[in-house]
Order: sequence, then C-alpha cells, then structure tokens
Amino acid sequence: MTDEVRARFLAGIAAQLPPHLVQEVHLFGAIRQGGTESGVAVIAVSRNDALDIALVEDDNFTPDEEHSRRDSAAAPRFTVYSARYRLALKGLDRGKWEMSVTEEADAPLLTVDAVVRGVSRRSGDVDETIRLSGDEFRAATLVAART
Repeated sequence: MTDEVRARFLAGIAAQLPPHLVQEVHLFGAIRQGGTESGVAVIAVSRNDALDIALVEDDNFTPDEEHSRRDSAAAPRFTVYSARYRLALKGLDRGKWEMSVTEEADAPLLTVDAVVRGVSRRSGDVDETIRLSGDEFRAATLVAART
C-alpha cells in the first residue's frame, strides 16, 4: 500500500467513524491480484459508556451485577470495525475506488490485538501489519486532509 493509498484509506475511515473516538487502527498489508489492489483494516472505537457509568453509580444492584461491573471497568470494551478498500490499477476501471466500513463486534483491546496478531501470523503478513494509535490515526488524517 503506497502512502497515497494509505492516506486515502485512512481519510475514508475518518469520514465514516468519529475520529476522536478511534482508539487504534490495524492496517494489514495490501494484496495485489490481477489489476486490483485491496486492503483491510481493523479499527477499535471507544464506546459511549455513559449508561454503564450511570448503572455503576446506582446503589441498588446485586453482588453479581457488582462483579460484572468491576470486570467491565477493568477491561473497557470497544466497538470493532473492519474496513476494506479495492482500487483498480489497470484496465477500463483504472482508478476506481471502493470502500466499506462494517461493525463487527465489541471487545476489549487485548482481544482485538490478539485476533489481529493471529490473523497476521496465519496470513504470513506479520511484518506488514501496521498499528496506529488513535492519536497517530488522527494525525495521519489531518496530513491527508492538507494534501
């Protein structure tokens, strides 16, 4: 994935998800087949836990509820999205860009990281997977917006 394609992909993600809530982005190495290039990213986005906070502050709860609330406080959960792009490099459709972002799950960051590492290892792209923190993602989208 060239820097230009990466910037376009990150800008597309930022257009569909609130950048200020993005916690981390994992970019997998691009795949070129025939006249197309495609890529995938996994994005962890902070959830709005205002309801959870209100429930924790409630004095009327059972011990089981208290235990589950402590567990969720210890490992905050994030909404996990996958993003995909497809870019035509050759042929009549040269330059055609398709992109989608799909909500996949909700999980703690440790789980997201473990899944990404597993996918990278199985695909043989361990060195090609790039992890961006939320701040790095926002900085990259700002740079892309200026160009």
